[in-house]
Amino acid sequence: IEKLVRGEKEPPFLESVKKLFSTKGFSIPLAAFICSISITNIVGTFIDEVMERGGVTDQLGIDLAGAGFELAILVGGIVIGGYVDKTKQYKPVTLACLLATMFFVIPLGLTDHMIGNEPVLLVAALLGLGLACGPIQPINAELAVDVTYPSDETAVESVQQVGGNLVSALMVPVAEWALNQDYEFFKQIRPLDSDIRGDVLLLFTIAAVTLVYFTTFDAPLMRSEADEEEGDDDSVVLDVAAVR
Repeated sequence: IEKLVRGEKEPPFLESVKKLFSTKGFSIPLAAFICSISITNIVGTFIDEVMERGGVTDQLGIDLAGAGFELAILVGGIVIGGYVDKTKQYKPVTLACLLATMFFVIPLGLTDHMIGNEPVLLVAALLGLGLACGPIQPINAELAVDVTYPSDETAVESVQQVGGNLVSALMVPVAEWALNQDYEFFKQIRPLDSDIRGDVLLLFTIAAVTLVYFTTFDAPLMRSEADEEEGDDDSVVLDVAAVR
């Protein structure tokens, strides 16, 4: 809207996309966005299998768990996303969310042979995953816009959405194959004897790699800096007016 008021024309979409990828810091929030949408989409796609292997077998329980997961994503986006919108603490909050995602994803496919299935723990982990992983998307959508300012916001959002949906679609058959892979640990130690499913290891790896990559983020927040400068200019104008 601001650009329309100033009479500026948006460049062609492909040109905008090339400029985005050449901008320092853009690829990192893009990776975080793709990580989040891939994990939430895969968990949502295979929610029946995830719940059933954890002991939740009735369809009503599975449906409620799925609804709770989606609600947790929404609530997390509102609460955590709102906090970041005010504080601009993109990096520390995203890192914390990725770390929490790694923590909460493990119980979705981990079975301790001595304890057995724990449906309550499974549902709690699912809700925690929604709260932790969901906000990564709006936070990093905002971060991408911030570091690429004054680029075309529509192009930024389009690249993230297309990239996220494309990668998650490609990951679904991989996750489906990994779903049937089972890895057992500590076979000789009865209290620690447990197994973990391949799809959970896949999601854990995606979050871990993204976490490591995101630690390298050090790009300037161009829009935030512009807003601060504009605020300082307004303060100077007000001060001068008060003196007069």
